[in-house]
Amino acid sequence: PHPKPDGPLDWQGYGASLARAVERTGEQESVVCGRAVIGGTRAVVVSFEFGFLGGSLGTRTGDLIEAAHVYARSRRLPVVSLIATGGSRMQEGMPALTQLQRVARQSALTSDAGVPQLAVLRDPTTGGGWATLGAGADMIVALPGAQVGFAGSRVRPADADPAAYTAEAQFASGHVDAVVRGEDLRAEVSLRLRLLTSAGSGLPAPVPPAQGDMRLPESGWDAVEAARAPGRPRAEAYLDAYFTERTTVSGDRCGGRDPGMLCGFGLHDGRTIAYAAQCGTATRPSGYRTAARLIRLAGRLGLPVLTLVDTPGAANDAAAEAAGAGPAIAELFTAVATARVPVTTLLIGEGGSGGALALAAPGNTWATPSSYFSVIAPELAAAILKRPAGLVRETADELRLRPQDLVDLGVVRGVVGG
Repeated sequence: PHPKPDGPLDWQGYGASLARAVERTGEQESVVCGRAVIGGTRAVVVSFEFGFLGGSLGTRTGDLIEAAHVYARSRRLPVVSLIATGGSRMQEGMPALTQLQRVARQSALTSDAGVPQLAVLRDPTTGGGWATLGAGADMIVALPGAQVGFAGSRVRPADADPAAYTAEAQFASGHVDAVVRGEDLRAEVSLRLRLLTSAGSGLPAPVPPAQGDMRLPESGWDAVEAARAPGRPRAEAYLDAYFTERTTVSGDRCGGRDPGMLCGFGLHDGRTIAYAAQCGTATRPSGYRTAARLIRLAGRLGLPVLTLVDTPGAANDAAAEAAGAGPAIAELFTAVATARVPVTTLLIGEGGSGGALALAAPGNTWATPSSYFSVIAPELAAAILKRPAGLVRETADELRLRPQDLVDLGVVRGVVGG
């Protein structure tokens, strides 16, 4: 594979190491690339052989990965990377490290072509393999207990907590979509590939039917109480009823994940629809970024989006401000405004100010009877206007926040029934 027996650096004994790796593994390089059928979906697979020099990336590895991506794009086949690597091959020096640039470019070209990429993180996934094929994939699943991190075990600080470099830690920090047991991996990868490769029809997602109380509220405060009722159906109930099967996109890839924002892809009447759903909690910056990530991915894949609005508002504590609440909300407003696919929105509960509006589709938002949308919560409006607490109900009426008011104002297209 190299013009010199000991590689581009003339590293003494490197040729012999390569020969031993070939003999031990039966492979010619640290990756094996080929075509496969996974759960009925045709795909291109890039599989790392860790027994071959620690799954390290060298110049020949870069050749193979580039060829795999070129082939995948030419036939519009998803790329599945089964990663197990310690990083770039030091015996080849900088020529090996620069393969990361080639790999990153191929991944970007595949993404721009609207071809899905799924990474499976095995033990270990470190260095440039994690920072390109792994972290750069559209969806990332990891095996339990796998070592995942840019720094390998021998190069990280001596006092570093090993738990921070695991699949579970990366999931908690929003960098991995799911941690999947080995026995469940085939089914999980099959489901994700099936959903991601669904041919889009270009039609918007149908509006889900309403659940719960179908009576329209008489007063503004009635609407607020109905939306805040503990027993009201929430996002999980709507998603379960709407989709026959679904999978998740979790985390903002910036260090956070918000359990109060559910994102992913599901199957509805035989076609894939992306979803982003608030769960009734104050949405954190990571939630907005995850939803924006989901909408951009759906746009690249040509899949319509359904959003469910239900939040008292954006999280406004000091931690949320430090995490960039404003920029995160701006990112989501932009993602919705520039979406390359149709977005359908259903208001299923509270619509609290801009933190709710960021997830709503202009011109295609609908409401349930047990919901309200308001520029500000009635209690806060009364406080700003220096009104006594006894006038909160009156303020709710003045805000015209009931579902039927929203229709009259042209904010929503209609109130859906069951």
